Amino acid sequence: MTRSEITALLAGVEGWLSADEAAALFACARRCHGRGVIVEIGSWKGRSTIVLAAGARAGAGGPVYAVDPHQGLPQLGGEPTFAAFQANIAAAGVADLVRPLQQCSADAARGFTSPVELIYIDGAHDHAAVLEDFTAWFPTVLDGGVMAFHDTVGYPGPRRVVRDHFYRSHHFRRIRFAGRLTYAEKVAANTARERFGNRVRWWINQLYAGLFFLVLRMRR
Repeated sequence: MTRSEITALLAGVEGWLSADEAAALFACARRCHGRGVIVEIGSWKGRSTIVLAAGARAGAGGPVYAVDPHQGLPQLGGEPTFAAFQANIAAAGVADLVRPLQQCSADAARGFTSPVELIYIDGAHDHAAVLEDFTAWFPTVLDGGVMAFHDTVGYPGPRRVVRDHFYRSHHFRRIRFAGRLTYAEKVAANTARERFGNRVRWWINQLYAGLFFLVLRMRR
């Protein structure tokens, strides 16, 4: 599926996932081999869910567990979103691959028994909540699997978690970023060379974040 096809698939679906981020998530899902499932924390109206499921269908065809209580966002009126979520994934033709879990992230993690090959985390953005998501789901992710966080540019909570638990970790390598998305491969233990590379990427990411906001201001 091309970038333009992904964009067309998401037309009319509300959300904050950019075209670059959608393409990166699609590629991550497509590369899953079926050793584990795909999990999404924070679905809202299904924009990222559709991308993950489309990528899964292009790859091994595994299920996508979409975790969200669907109680609505207070800053947007708190309107429940599950009906809109269901309608959007059905219209995109991916409902057969999506397993909605109307729960909070921590509750879902406690009862989750399947190994995870890819997890995308886009729940509450305060540091305590993001760290709780990371801590709850990290043990379920297979070595060689991928963890991804949204809004790691512009939001201190997600940014601090990826700084401390991706870039400074002994358990991640091949850290990448696209838009506000940061993702990395989990390993049992990375090498000294990979740790050094991670630190270099952090400073590259710092520069990238500055340029990201400069471009954003120029577009306004």
